[in-house]
Amino acid sequence: MSAFVSSCWIRGALRVLVLAGAAAAMPASADGVLDTLQTHGFVSQGFVLTDDNNLFGPSSDGGSLQFTEVGLNASLQPHSDVLIAAQVLSRRAGGDGRAARPRLDYAILDYQVHSDRNRHWGVQVGRPKIPLGLYNQTRDVAFTRPSILLPQSIYFDRTRSMALSSDGLVVYGEERMPSGALRWQIGAGVPQAEEDLAEAVFLDDPQGRFRGRPSGIAQLLYEHDGGRVIGAFSVGRLRAEFDSAAPELDGGQFLLRPWVLSLQYNAEQWSLTGEYALRESSLSGAGVAREFDVTGESAYVQYSRRFREDWQWLVRFDVLYADRTDRSGSDFETATDLPAHSRFAKDLTFGLQWQPHPQLLVAAEYHRVDGTGWLPRRDNPDAFATERRWDAFLLQTSLRF
Repeated sequence: MSAFVSSCWIRGALRVLVLAGAAAAMPASADGVLDTLQTHGFVSQGFVLTDDNNLFGPSSDGGSLQFTEVGLNASLQPHSDVLIAAQVLSRRAGGDGRAARPRLDYAILDYQVHSDRNRHWGVQVGRPKIPLGLYNQTRDVAFTRPSILLPQSIYFDRTRSMALSSDGLVVYGEERMPSGALRWQIGAGVPQAEEDLAEAVFLDDPQGRFRGRPSGIAQLLYEHDGGRVIGAFSVGRLRAEFDSAAPELDGGQFLLRPWVLSLQYNAEQWSLTGEYALRESSLSGAGVAREFDVTGESAYVQYSRRFREDWQWLVRFDVLYADRTDRSGSDFETATDLPAHSRFAKDLTFGLQWQPHPQLLVAAEYHRVDGTGWLPRRDNPDAFATERRWDAFLLQTSLRF
């Protein structure tokens, strides 16, 4: 990592600690608010090897080490009903060294308005994580993922910024019942629309940039019997505005409406998980090279089994269609002359995880993929050079502290 990126990482980490320190300056009780200060971090390094196409760097040319995640977080509880928490994240998944520039992943002031034996509710303000599906709020921590890559049909890495976090507020609550717990979250804010959105939306040089616009998200989640069965429904209306580099053009409007249905069953030694999503997306305006209004469809089913206490294996089938009315991509190919296989992806995954120590995780997985629907365009700028059927092998070592 370059000296520039390293200095940015240090400055970003200091932002987290300064935030916690500012809270510590608030009036404290006799036992001291600093007793509640907690700091944690994680480092993950991955290796990616593909036979065709590139994933997170030049993986088809002997493999790539350009898959690194580093995070530092801090939390402080200056009052029994108040929590302050923030995290700085540096993540490189292909691209040049600038991609690893640290960013403020989340930063919240959480106030629990009411709490009793049966229910509680509160408000988070700042930059909260977006509640979408089962894994989105913890997707960057390897220890909370069932595999190195989350199902790319639901948790896109190539357009991840739009669905990660937003600057605004979230109102949340929980109702406890004899059979389980019902949790809900409703949020409003401005999402972090970054370069990856422009790279994925446009078929050529975007000639401009996106910026987030006021958006909304909601999730209802039910846990039965202490988490043995988990069901969730997530819905959002995420907006971004395209600022064209051409002064004579007005730009454009991008709208993403995800609908995600999630279901998970957890037994003592195994888990079965499935999620299904519809994604309504549209782009319009005088400043965009092309307009579209499509509904994508995604789903996966995943089985994982734990054995020997510190081992786990996984098998998953994951499918993505960019346009549910053109699943083969043939209509898209006719209209744009681009490969039909860029509009879908079917991924069969086998994974293995080993945790020899609570703070150390080693993982490996193999992907057999038909289609390039979720391949990052940054790694594959020439769509005609991609192959429809390809294989990927990933290794990752993660440390938390």
